[in-house]
Amino acid sequence: MHVPLVLTHFLDRAVSLYGEKLAIIDDTREITYNQLNERVNRLSHGLKALNIEKGDKVAYLAPNTIEMLEGFYGVYQVGGVMTPLNTRLKPEDYVFILNHSESQVLFVDEELYPLVEPIRNELTTVKKVIVQGATKAYEDCENYDEWLNQYPSTCFERVELEETDIASLLYTSGTTGNPKGVLLTHRSNYLHALSVQHHLRVSDQDKLLHILPMFHVNGWGSPFYYTANGATQVMLRKVDPKVILEKVQKYNISIMHMAPTVLNMLLEEYNQSKPTIEQDVRVVIAGSAPPPAFVTRVEEDLGWEFIQVYGMTEISPLVTIARVKSHLQDLPMDQQYRIKAKTGYPMIGTQIKVVDEDGNEVAKDGVAIGEIVTRTNGVMEGYLKNPEATADTIRNGWLHTGDMATVDENGYIEICDRKKDVIISGGENISSIEVEGVLYDHPAVLEAAVIAVPHEKWGEVPHGVVVLREGETLTEEELIAFSRTKLANFKAPKGITFTDALPKTASGKIQKVEIRKEFWGERTRLVN
Repeated sequence: MHVPLVLTHFLDRAVSLYGEKLAIIDDTREITYNQLNERVNRLSHGLKALNIEKGDKVAYLAPNTIEMLEGFYGVYQVGGVMTPLNTRLKPEDYVFILNHSESQVLFVDEELYPLVEPIRNELTTVKKVIVQGATKAYEDCENYDEWLNQYPSTCFERVELEETDIASLLYTSGTTGNPKGVLLTHRSNYLHALSVQHHLRVSDQDKLLHILPMFHVNGWGSPFYYTANGATQVMLRKVDPKVILEKVQKYNISIMHMAPTVLNMLLEEYNQSKPTIEQDVRVVIAGSAPPPAFVTRVEEDLGWEFIQVYGMTEISPLVTIARVKSHLQDLPMDQQYRIKAKTGYPMIGTQIKVVDEDGNEVAKDGVAIGEIVTRTNGVMEGYLKNPEATADTIRNGWLHTGDMATVDENGYIEICDRKKDVIISGGENISSIEVEGVLYDHPAVLEAAVIAVPHEKWGEVPHGVVVLREGETLTEEELIAFSRTKLANFKAPKGITFTDALPKTASGKIQKVEIRKEFWGERTRLVN
């Protein structure tokens, strides 16, 4: 008999095989998989009492906590769609996302409630706001613990799900101002989990430190394949390199997923504090490939295994891994580190090509550049309420990533530039067009282009190149301050260069490639 690939199976497996095992450590709180399951059942009973039905969106605005993780399974049992929100946005961003998604319930951590409070009256579909970790009463809100404890922990009669049903809705910044809602099915997330757990060698012996937020693209799969394998999951509310190293020591952490910027901070902290970490540690890094020297520091200084992966929200998200193949392990270590610093080769279940403008695969010479396109079970169903963007991204059955890359003679892909003007700073996507729109709002600005420039801590950051109107004066500090009134701080330009004119094509289009060259110098890659 066919068993549909639905995500509730993963917690079922953990409860069946690892019920009494420690499942989650959240600072002072510790619970087993049986206890997690009881909390999930309470949550599902509560959502049913709120009349949440199959296909309804349930939004979460929370850091990595027990409450965040249990949300995945509690929402799925009632057939709801998990809609996690980036915790670093501005209140007006949440208005768009919550209304666009038609979210019915919003769970929000007390620490983040101030981001929601000023926009409560603008939310058109949210009928209940429930505050997690509440230490006081909030107007027109429920206290999560009190609300949850009203409901029984007994087995919940689940809504019947098909593997083609939508499981998750994740909003991602693109090249336009408003984020796009990515629709992923149970099947997509399930098959992605099976593939990735193989490549990362996940087992019940693992202890994961949740560094990447669970709303984040590479943090997204963690609640699935680590739960399915009965791994112990340690929560981290905020990124602090000192706290991370303390938890790695205290809880014998074996694997972590993080952005390159966080790893860079860890390396600096490690050099200062010199902690004793004796267990084997795997560090999974997603994003643009780092320099080989970065890999060398991780593997030789820390003695940790460096694993580079690549993906995007639209593909569930991971599709490549950059491990040294067995027949290449006799290469000198500097060449092996060079391989580990690449984007990698396709994971199982994924087809990837690097193609030129005519759709032909580029030569495997490490020189010819093309766009990464992929066909996989993890590809999204589309963007919510945005058929035009969906059709532009998925063409002839292939998802076009917008990332430009080369392929070497051993089949390793390496990203070298971006087709779309998306800036990835500290693991966060920033739309350059959105930032440009804010700069254009300033009355003194005539023209503006926003590009990524290299940054030691964040990998790359937005930088504005601006032409002022005749007779106007404006300082770099004034324009940055202006942009911060309209953008989340991480999106605001970190620097401004004033110029007399921007380079343009014959048709008048601003040539960002030419602008980038001025800031990236002789580098062959124009991404970090």
